[in-house]
Amino acid sequence: MRQSGRGIARMLELGRPETQETVVRFVLSGRGQAAECAIVVAGMEGALASVLAGLISKPVIAVPTSVGYGASFEGLAALLGMLSSCAPGISVVNIDNGFGSAHVARRILRAGRRDD
Repeated sequence: MRQSGRGIARMLELGRPETQETVVRFVLSGRGQAAECAIVVAGMEGALASVLAGLISKPVIAVPTSVGYGASFEGLAALLGMLSSCAPGISVVNIDNGFGSAHVARRILRAGRRDD
């Protein structure tokens, strides 16, 4: 994304129990609302994308990750959780597909700049 000249607001979480609280603080700080779209990488049940989509009005691209513990089934649990989310505005890419998520984000950003 940086190579295309876009600014990036990064929020990094490493599986802490307070993740949802951190997301809320990120959004309320203004950094989350200023973004034109969001890429969320999440494991386990993949709920983080739904949480963020419920807090912002911009598109959310969900990337399930194969990293996890317990019954994550190498990302399948997160993928199914993201696909069955009821939050509006979520696009889901395949497990560990960070490149695909960046491509979707780039298309969203380009579509927003077209003159209709």
